[in-house]
Amino acid sequence: MDLLFMAILIASGTYMLNAKEQRKRIAILGMHLSHYQIEKLMEALTEGYMRALGESSAERRDQVWSLLSTTEQQLSEQFSRFAADFAKVSEEDARVSRLPIALPFADKLLPALTFDMRQALAIHAKGIAHVVQNTAYLATKDRAFMMTAELFLMQHTCHWYCKSKTIASARMMARHQTPHAQLVDSVSETTRRAYLALIQGE
Repeated sequence: MDLLFMAILIASGTYMLNAKEQRKRIAILGMHLSHYQIEKLMEALTEGYMRALGESSAERRDQVWSLLSTTEQQLSEQFSRFAADFAKVSEEDARVSRLPIALPFADKLLPALTFDMRQALAIHAKGIAHVVQNTAYLATKDRAFMMTAELFLMQHTCHWYCKSKTIASARMMARHQTPHAQLVDSVSETTRRAYLALIQGE
């Protein structure tokens, strides 16, 4: 009975400490995001892509793509400013545990098993900008697919920062039916190399 009671106490304490850390991270990220319309632009862009791909008329499809180019540019500019703004966050508040589940103070007790959220957002900002500029000279449909992957991977990173990698991956599956590995495979090679080097500690 004593062991069961002790296990319950430890589990409760771990949950409470995790919840406190996660609330802090959500507040930090939310404070910086509140100055931008990134989420609104992401939603407009992904819905716009689906609408364009569903158009049977080539003329109408081209019109939608043309309108979306403005949204892409706005999103890229805003995310670049957001990443630069978040770069001012302290190193302590920017550390993200690589462990699959959240453990209290893991980022402080195991600093070697962390990555820097500031660097991650900078990687995502560059990746989004490169797709908008179409430096790989992709066809419109392929560019839309890659942009969606870049945005979803960035969203995964934000959930990972606030909660854990496991929860971030579960949310991505629930909302977009897309595994984390598939997102990594679908972004640009430049983003993929930099992202994997960061989260794997290479």
